[in-house]
Amino acid sequence: MLEHDLLVWNDELETGVAEIDEQHRILVNSINETNVRLNTTQVNAAVLEKITQDLLSYALYHFETEEELMQSLGYQEASPEDAQTHQRQHREFSATVVSVREGIKAGRLISREDLLGFLNGWLIQHILLTDKKLGAFIVAQRALLATPPK
Repeated sequence: MLEHDLLVWNDELETGVAEIDEQHRILVNSINETNVRLNTTQVNAAVLEKITQDLLSYALYHFETEEELMQSLGYQEASPEDAQTHQRQHREFSATVVSVREGIKAGRLISREDLLGFLNGWLIQHILLTDKKLGAFIVAQRALLATPPK
């Protein structure tokens, strides 16, 4: 039995930006695979290091995608506070995962409950409260750019 329910992708998590939504689906699937793995595998430092490395690598790739979209479409200029919050959340997530990895290397293993609680909670909250704002901005900007001049 899983200690955490698997995350279920639904319309509420859609940002309206195809590349962001696809990457979010991959993150949801990765977290679900982590959930299953942590509940069916003997958990040790090597397993936890591999899981956190894989998640961090993909998260960094995803953050880069979002931040490139922010820059190319002028999110910082249009919504400086939201853009700063968004980037700060990315940095805080990365710092937390790096700290967990350092702890694992020092022999402090994180519990399944703590790791999954952090990953599940962070991703869902970030999508619903932060990425949806960015998504709305990107959709609006792309619509403006696609509108032919009169």
